[in-house]
Amino acid sequence: MTFDGDPFTIHLSDAELEDLRERLRRSRFVEASSSRPWAAGVDPGYLGSLVSEWAEAFDWRAIETNLNELDHRRALVQGAGVHFVRTSVGAPDGEAVPLLLMHGWPSSFLEMLPLAEALRAAGEARGIRFDLVIPSMPGFLFSELPDGALTRERMADVMTELMQQLFGDLRFGVYGGDIGGTVAAWIAAKHPDRVLGLYMIHPPFPADFTEPLTPAERALLEAEAEFDEGDGGYSAIMGTRPDTIGAALVDSPAGLLAWIVDKLRDWSDAGGDLERRFDRETLLTLATLYWSTGSIGTSFRQYFDFPANGPRPMITVPAGFTLSAEAIIRDMPRSIAERACSDVRVWHPATSGGHFMAHEEPELLAGHLAAFFDEHGRPRDR
Repeated sequence: MTFDGDPFTIHLSDAELEDLRERLRRSRFVEASSSRPWAAGVDPGYLGSLVSEWAEAFDWRAIETNLNELDHRRALVQGAGVHFVRTSVGAPDGEAVPLLLMHGWPSSFLEMLPLAEALRAAGEARGIRFDLVIPSMPGFLFSELPDGALTRERMADVMTELMQQLFGDLRFGVYGGDIGGTVAAWIAAKHPDRVLGLYMIHPPFPADFTEPLTPAERALLEAEAEFDEGDGGYSAIMGTRPDTIGAALVDSPAGLLAWIVDKLRDWSDAGGDLERRFDRETLLTLATLYWSTGSIGTSFRQYFDFPANGPRPMITVPAGFTLSAEAIIRDMPRSIAERACSDVRVWHPATSGGHFMAHEEPELLAGHLAAFFDEHGRPRDR
């Protein structure tokens, strides 16, 4: 027996919206630390313009109405509520491929909506129907934290159980980037009998490098360590003092917006121009969802609990990759993924699209996903 989940509606009260606007109107901003915009983090002038628009011009009610046209659901999984969006796209009479699309940080289910729409045309071209499940990951927005340490393995178990509730014993595909990608990798590694195929934009590292490194692998690991020196401050504080930074962000919508926007700009393939990839409506919608749910602190939990993660087993299901064009990932040698996956079927080098590729380059990614599951992951082939 399967369960479709309970219908769910997004709604902020008038009092919540007025409180948000009043807080935004009272925002204070730091003096820029550098004469070069964005050199020390979010540019105060740009942040101020976004905050002003959020307070005075942003039409949340119109956004809320549009979001509620989607089929939002909630299910109880391992004692915690999980929010997700259901939709079917592609060829109406085509062979159905259940597909789980998982976001990372500081993202949300919103990231996957352009990809879902792009999969409509890509699926039609291939004669496939995708039955999509787009969750808010545990601790994000409308999804609660399960008990215990929030490891990638635990999140994988939660997502696998959700798919079991929705599809019974049918096998399904998994896609993700960032945290969603590592959870997808864990689902594929731990539950291979449930998985049609794994697709990622951030290829997995092996549990350990037991064999001698190739020059390309060594260069990649050294470059990653160097990159973390300049970019790792956010994860260091979220991993060691999440409640300290969380107290500031859950109380200040301007601070929350700054924390999110900083990483969207840094990690997207935007060339420094954030709005080339994220328009203001999208930025403010994401920030409003984090603010209204008070979930920025719980979104940090998987950073704080990261030391509890154990080694991931070898991934044996068919695997495919489209490398993001962000630093480090774009130069990753295929051999690293092959140390973690025994059956790599597809490897697309980086061209365009960064950390949030499902939003940045939905048509490109949808084409790759549809081709992969057409050729390597249809239910009849497994």
